[in-house]
Amino acid sequence: MKELKEFIRDVPDFPKKGIVFKDVTPLIGDGEGYRRAIDTFAERYKNKNIDKVVSVEARGFLFGAPLAYKLCAGVIPVRKPGKLPFHTNRIDYELEYGTDSLNIHQDAIKKGERILIVDDLLATGGTISAVLKLVEQLEGEIVELAFLIELSFLNGRNQLKGYPVFSLITF
Repeated sequence: MKELKEFIRDVPDFPKKGIVFKDVTPLIGDGEGYRRAIDTFAERYKNKNIDKVVSVEARGFLFGAPLAYKLCAGVIPVRKPGKLPFHTNRIDYELEYGTDSLNIHQDAIKKGERILIVDDLLATGGTISAVLKLVEQLEGEIVELAFLIELSFLNGRNQLKGYPVFSLITF
């Protein structure tokens, strides 16, 4: 079987000039590769008593939802403004190519629930730092931050000190 890293496609100058986008669609388009990625995450977290998997719009959903299913955990979407229908907490943050905002439902996490945060990519750490703040506002206990891909040369882990980080693929 191909290594997971071989499924990741580089797309130069997307979403803007100078950025090399790591495209996960070849991985999720390959049933065996996709299953292997989800199963690898699930094996790591199967005995960690995860209550909720928080995943980030939109590619994070591709990994967070099936992982939550395998762990018999709830899945919590973190979305852009205007996408969640109930009362939300909002945070504004900077990312490597601009600024953005994220929301989480105010009742998504109960105090003390064990939370796994999942996203497709760790770059500079800006997005996940914002998600951490949202989860902490709701008093969830963060077990780990999990990523399909980590761009280690961008030093995103430096923004996440004090939190355990796991990545399946590192560039």
